[in-house]
Amino acid sequence: MSRLFNVAVAGATGAVGNQMITCLDERDFPVKEITFLASSRSAGKKLKFRGDQVVVQEMTEDSFEGIDIALFSAGGSTSERFAPFAARAGCVVIDNSSAWRMDPDVPLIVPEVNPHAIARYTNKGIIANPNCSTIQMVVPLAPIHRKAGIKRIVVSTYQAVSGTGKKAIDELFNQTRAMINFLDYKTEVYPHRIAFNCLPHIDVFLDNGYTKEEMKMVHETRKILEDDTIGVTATTVRVPVFFGHSESVNIETHKKMTPAEVKELMEKSPGIKLVDNPSENVYPLAINAAGIDDTLVGRIREDESIENGINMWIAADNIRKGAATNAVQIAELLAKDYL
Repeated sequence: MSRLFNVAVAGATGAVGNQMITCLDERDFPVKEITFLASSRSAGKKLKFRGDQVVVQEMTEDSFEGIDIALFSAGGSTSERFAPFAARAGCVVIDNSSAWRMDPDVPLIVPEVNPHAIARYTNKGIIANPNCSTIQMVVPLAPIHRKAGIKRIVVSTYQAVSGTGKKAIDELFNQTRAMINFLDYKTEVYPHRIAFNCLPHIDVFLDNGYTKEEMKMVHETRKILEDDTIGVTATTVRVPVFFGHSESVNIETHKKMTPAEVKELMEKSPGIKLVDNPSENVYPLAINAAGIDDTLVGRIREDESIENGINMWIAADNIRKGAATNAVQIAELLAKDYL
């Protein structure tokens, strides 16, 4: 990439927005000029980028003139409102919210899985970043699907509170501190105490008994893998972990694969670190996934209850690969091959 790009980060003061800024710097993205956008409440704050203090501006309909790429992490309603204005200004939006993911005209991208689909950004000038739990699951499942064909996926997630935001991180910290000191605690972010507890409830419940988060995984997985025949069922659980989502994934394939074949495939596939030596207590942990961009995969074993079944355990940093890093990787491909 010899060209430099004018880049905006919308929602720059949030946890994912901050991580997007860090990733742009860490990955040496070719930035000519950086613009930080946020709500009026955050306008005037200063954020550091490559040694400079950059003033945060209030996001308006006119904020995107002259911007080449905008990384959005400002919530669904904000994206629905402002992304079309950005696109009309000639800016390509990479949106981290759920607002555009299932729009048939908007590509839903995980760079290790379906980079070819980025070409469809010209439909609306928008590219969608998938749900964090979907991203880390499809990274290892995509090579399996290409080799053996996936018939069905059963996934249970164990999701960190950082997926909800800073207030949830604070709530877990404050509840934990209160409980170990035998003090009263407050429950404000979640419907029940999160400290020393697990909540099988992420996002709102739908008429079918699933939560919105669970159905996101169903629909997004099929769209990313480009196969509506895959059966997907999900149970998403919030756990008292600060950073790093974990997942128990069971897959049924059309062609049989042995655990050894799956492990070999994981070692050869991009974005994956095989962590699988249970006899030495080596397997993916959220605490080891936090702060890195690889998706950790382990506990690979045969599901002996069905003919072509594999179980695995997956962990990844939900703020990095589950959000910010994936968005910046999309921007890299966009800048390299399309702009």
